[in-house]
Amino acid sequence: MALKHENVVELVSFCHESQKKVVQHNGRYVIVDVIESCLCYKYLPNGSLDKHLYDTTPINWYTRFNIIKGICQGLHFLHKELDGPLVHMNLVPSSIWLDDNWVPKIADFGLSRLFGQEQTRMYTVNVKGHNGYMAPEYLYRGEISTMSDIYSLGMLILEITTGEKNCAVPEDRSARKFVDNVHQNLKTDEQIIYKYPSLDPNGLQQVKACIVIGLKCVEAERSKRPSIADIVDKLNGKHVEIFEQVSPSQHP
Repeated sequence: MALKHENVVELVSFCHESQKKVVQHNGRYVIVDVIESCLCYKYLPNGSLDKHLYDTTPINWYTRFNIIKGICQGLHFLHKELDGPLVHMNLVPSSIWLDDNWVPKIADFGLSRLFGQEQTRMYTVNVKGHNGYMAPEYLYRGEISTMSDIYSLGMLILEITTGEKNCAVPEDRSARKFVDNVHQNLKTDEQIIYKYPSLDPNGLQQVKACIVIGLKCVEAERSKRPSIADIVDKLNGKHVEIFEQVSPSQHP
C-alpha cells in the first residue's frame, strides 16, 4: 500500500529481520521469534512540531493555521482515501514533521492499524500511547476506531491554536483538565480577541473555528465527535451541522 500524499511523510526504505531466541516464560524456556523493523523516512529540515510549538519565538498564526489544515488533509487521506481506513493511533506533536516550507507531514506509524473496508472498530488489551492524547474509550476499554485519531487530533488542534502544552498527568491521562481550561479561557469572542490582539477579523475567525473544532473532537463520547470530512469542511469555511451541536459540558 503506497502512502503518497503531500501531508504524509515519504517512506524511503525499510528493513525487517526475524531471529529465534530462547526466553523464560512461566518457569519454562521457550523459543520465540523476535522481529525487528527499521523504517527510513525522507529528511525534513524543520524537524518535528514539538520543537517549535512551545518556543519562545512562536510560529505566527497563519503558519499555525496552515499546519492545522495540512494535518487534517493528511488524516483525511488516511481515513477516507485508502482501500480501508488507516488509524494512526499516535497523533502527537512529535509525530508531525515539517519541511522547509512548514508543510506538515504525518509520520511515526509504529502503532497504526489498518481496517477492512467494512470494519469500523477493533479492540486490544495492549494499550499504548502518549498521556494526554489517548481517547477515553481506547484508554479504558482498548477500543480502536477512526474516532481515536479524532480525539488526538483535537488535542493537537487545541495545542497549536493556543500555544499551550497539554501536560497530562497519570490521574488525568485523557487531559480533561487541559480541555476544561481551554474552554473556560477562550469561550467568548472577547477572550479570543484579548489573547490574539494582533489578528485581523479573518484570523480571529480562523482561531474561533479551530477552538470549536478542537473542543468537539475531544468530546468524551466518541459518537459526538466529528469525522475528518466534517473537520476539513469546517476549516474550508463550510457550514457543518455537528459543530452547531453544543454538549451540556461545553455551555458557558
